[in-house]
Formats: sequence, structure tokens, C-alpha cells
Amino acid sequence: MFYEYEEDACKRRDRLYIIADILKAARKGVPKTEIMYKAGLSFAQLTQYLSLLVRLELVEALTINGKLIYKTTAKGTRYLKSYGEIRRLLQERAKHNITSRSSPLSYP
Repeated sequence: MFYEYEEDACKRRDRLYIIADILKAARKGVPKTEIMYKAGLSFAQLTQYLSLLVRLELVEALTINGKLIYKTTAKGTRYLKSYGEIRRLLQERAKHNITSRSSPLSYP
């Protein structure tokens, strides 16, 4: 069961993963199109996500030299840190499940 989830996760990103991609792309403050390419989203998808992330104060919209720039906030950085910790825990759990199932002394 866990293996099936892992395979599906590789094929399709969930919302939390997409949000993390956007926050990573916007760390230094970049235009919308740069985030779009780095996060692998369409313009329409990115517009919806950015609207949500600005409302949640994970990203801030700034005008610098007449250009609209999106930058990850301190709250967004905390999200990235927490998200990374959760992914590491899940990967450790998956690794543990694989090694314990391959052991001849393990039970189904």
C-alpha cells in the first residue's frame, strides 16, 4: 500500500509539494514568469497559487523598479523547513519499510 503511494507521488505532485516548489523559486524575489518555469506550472495555475500564498502571507508581492516581484516571506521559509522535515521523515519511514520487508525474519 505504501509503495503504491510512493509510485503515485512520483508521477503527480500534490498541492503541498507545488507550494514548496513555488516558495523555493521565490526565495530571492523573482518575477512571476521565473517562478512559473522553475515550478513547472502554467500561468493560470501559478496565478491561483500566488493569490493563495499572498493571502496566507507565505509570499509577498513587491514592486521594484516598476516590476512586480514575488518573494518568499519568513513564514514561507518556515513552511519550507517544516515541509522538508516531513518529507525526510516519510522517506526514512519508507526506507525502514523496505528494509524490514526484505528481512527473512519479518512478518507480513
